[in-house]
Order: sequence, then C-alpha cells, then structure tokens
Amino acid sequence: MYTLKYEDFALALYEALLADPFYIELLRAVPGGDEARKQALMMYLDYSITEAEKYGRLFIPPEHGYGVSIWSKPLDAATEAVKHQQKKDFLKQTLGQPVLDAYLEMTNFMAAKLDGLIAADAWYLSIVGIKPVFQGKGLGAGLINEVLIDIDKLSLPTYLETFTPRNIPFYNRLGYQSVASFTEPLTQASYWILVRQPVLKQ
Repeated sequence: MYTLKYEDFALALYEALLADPFYIELLRAVPGGDEARKQALMMYLDYSITEAEKYGRLFIPPEHGYGVSIWSKPLDAATEAVKHQQKKDFLKQTLGQPVLDAYLEMTNFMAAKLDGLIAADAWYLSIVGIKPVFQGKGLGAGLINEVLIDIDKLSLPTYLETFTPRNIPFYNRLGYQSVASFTEPLTQASYWILVRQPVLKQ
C-alpha cells in the first residue's frame, strides 16, 4: 500500500484540482465511491510531489509551508525513461490498469501538441496549490515566482497547461502568455498551453 509522505499538501492539491477535467477522467475508472477516488487522487498527487523532489523542483515556502509548486525540468534520455517507467509502475500497481490507460492516452495526446511550441530546454510547471486556510490571501504567486527567479538565472523558458481558463489572467500576471488551445479527446475539454520567456536582468 502506498504511504503518503506529504499528506497535508496532497490534500491541498486534491481540493484545488478536484474539478479539473484531467483528474476527473483519470479517476473515472477507480472502483468505489467518492472516498476511494479521493484517496486515489491524493496518492497520485503525493507521488507527483515526491517525483518532483527527486527529478525536478519541489517548492514549499520555508517560512509557512502554505502551499506547493511542482516542476519538471529537462532530463537526459536515460533518466527520463526511468522516471516515466516508475510513474507507469506506480499508476498500474497503486491505481490500476484503467487509470494508467487513461493517463497515457491523455498525456500522449498533450505531449504531441507541444511539438514546435515548446523549447526542449523549457521547465514545466506541473501542479500548484495552496492549503485552504491560506487561500484568498494573494499567496499563489509566491509559489511560482521564487522558482521563476532561479529559472531566469538559467535564461530558460517555462510553460504550463491548464484546463481552467479563469486561471489564465493569474498566469498572465506572472509573465505567461497563451500560445495554443486544444480539445483533449478523452475529456472532451479544452485546455491552454502558456509559455513564459526568461526575464533577463541588465
């Protein structure tokens, strides 16, 4: 049985992403009721946090720990293959083959749409969320800006994908611009790809 390492952050992300079409579709094949799906999504999100800790960038504000941002960064081909296989093994063993099938169908489609739009050295803002008690206080930008400062020093772009159009103005204020929108076939939902070019200091 999978043991949660970051249960409080997994819960915060669960509450932030519960209505997201990607995760609704991912959990459609989970047997049981709402509680079973909640536990499944929390395990998925906890795994995503630990995956970023190992292979990407995990940002948790040191002063309050009010939220978390999860980033992927470019890896060499061998490391990327190991990371991908570990993710598939986790999904199949913990959440089941139907969940893995849905995950691969959606992510393969979305990955193909990045060709020609996203630079190979771009970092990816995968997931961001704030604990409920801290929401509505304008703290979300801090979960992203602190990492953007470091990525800017590397002169690298970043990108994200969102199924939630109301969040686009928030990302615009952080320097992201929408470059494309597609309808993901399995969810039948539209999503947007946003890119931010590095801000170079004089």
